[in-house]
Amino acid sequence: MDKLRSIEIFVTVVECGSFTDAAARLEISAVMVGKYIHQLEAELGARLLDRTTRRQSLTDAGRVYVEECRRVLEQMAAADSSIERLRAAPSGTLRISAPSTLGACVVAPAVATFLQQYPEVRVELDLSNRLVSLIEEGFDLAVRIGELRDSDLVAKPLCLYRMVICAAPEYLARYGTPQTPTDLAAHRCLSHMVWNARNEWRLPGSEAQSPWRRDPVLACNDGLGLKMAALAGAGLLLQPEILLRDELREGRLVRVLDAFLPTPRAVHILYRQDLRPLPKLTSFIDHLQREVTKI
Repeated sequence: MDKLRSIEIFVTVVECGSFTDAAARLEISAVMVGKYIHQLEAELGARLLDRTTRRQSLTDAGRVYVEECRRVLEQMAAADSSIERLRAAPSGTLRISAPSTLGACVVAPAVATFLQQYPEVRVELDLSNRLVSLIEEGFDLAVRIGELRDSDLVAKPLCLYRMVICAAPEYLARYGTPQTPTDLAAHRCLSHMVWNARNEWRLPGSEAQSPWRRDPVLACNDGLGLKMAALAGAGLLLQPEILLRDELREGRLVRVLDAFLPTPRAVHILYRQDLRPLPKLTSFIDHLQREVTKI
């Protein structure tokens, strides 16, 4: 069997924690994973993994060997990248992670125009509010909102994530227009289900910052669903301005409480440190920054 392939499978098994999960990632059968591991152990004359019916763990030899294997794979990836860098135009697969709402409204359209310019690039865009690990999960770039935690990554400012409070004209005609955050107690409010005491939006400008109402008349786990409910007159909506720009411009939603909007949060582009980043990455970063300025 291919020794380099055996090394790759062994490292994947260690990272995934089981033959089954490694097989799913590698898109081969668990039986084939086992054959590669057994063959590798036979060639080395040493057991790398202790396996039981419920768990597996690295042996002493396995702990030493897996670190050397990771270095080998990193060197191979660097060798492949050196060839890709010789190409004048960006090419290859670019894996991007972005928050759901911002990703759908800003990143996805930018990806579309980028692909039109660079047909040799393929993009995998993962829209999720979870914090992915660029290194462990193989992402080239992530777009994140708010406080940064990954000090080992390069961070480039992208824009500010501004919120807006609004409602349909029909709702305001029926319930009135709130003048201060304290007026929210008498209003029907809509809220995203992911907001809680840890990550809630607060409304400054009064004596004490007021949180967005924690007892909404409608809580939903989807931003588009909340927007459609607000358009139908269900209540006051607190949502990213970028998601509502068309409805606000057309008057289908009306801004309120502009003096008490939550403090905007910074949005950054994050990517791994590399003295010579690939053209597909640098070109997309520049493209995304240009596209954001047009919004």
